[in-house]
Amino acid sequence: MRYKAGLWTGRTTLPEDLRSQTITLAFINPNLPIAGNVLIIAILILSLGIHEAAHGWVALKRGDTTARDLGRITLNPIAHIDPFMTIILPAILLMTTGFIFGGARPVPVNFHRLKHPLRDMALVALAGPVSNFLIALVLAFALALTRRFAGWDEGTLGHEVLLGGVLLNLLLAAFNLIPIPPLDGSRIMAWLLPENLREPYVRLENMGLMIVMLLIFTGVLSGPLRSMMSLLWNVIQFIVSFGGAW
Repeated sequence: MRYKAGLWTGRTTLPEDLRSQTITLAFINPNLPIAGNVLIIAILILSLGIHEAAHGWVALKRGDTTARDLGRITLNPIAHIDPFMTIILPAILLMTTGFIFGGARPVPVNFHRLKHPLRDMALVALAGPVSNFLIALVLAFALALTRRFAGWDEGTLGHEVLLGGVLLNLLLAAFNLIPIPPLDGSRIMAWLLPENLREPYVRLENMGLMIVMLLIFTGVLSGPLRSMMSLLWNVIQFIVSFGGAW
């Protein structure tokens, strides 16, 4: 896959290759040498760690010390690795289907320790996708600066790694905002729902992961995820280009 987009050169949509296919491997570029994709995967692992640490940090600020007490408010990705979800499952799926699905070890949050449990749980959940958006923004600034001042044009290793990092963090943000338990978006939805709908909605978590995987494998989520990623992409473009002035 060759990313055809040049950030901040007039394009206002996602790269064509990303819009024209399922997005499960959006951040992997087979045209890159192994070292390039290793760097992108390293960004992915670090991003997952920051995502989980953000949950724990906001929980701490809202009154729950569980994540801090367990050493989970850290940027060390090792603390957030789940042997099955982070390593074994993605590896098996990649080798057998060419599809990647996985995640980090969830940060434990004690609902009852939060100052305002429903609202604060929504804030804790939102912290993860927000952290991925901010990582994408930082990488996008780096991409814009290196294009302008270091000559890292499209096709160079540095450009493709940074662009891959932007895209994967947009994917993580968009995916986790899906309002299907146990994804982060479901915690926000639970706060917004009226009480009579909240309990049956939360009970979906018992089979939520199976629902999510089914929707991914059937491609149902591809359209909504691309739409959300396009929205986030345009916001980042606007910020990094200073409203189009740069």
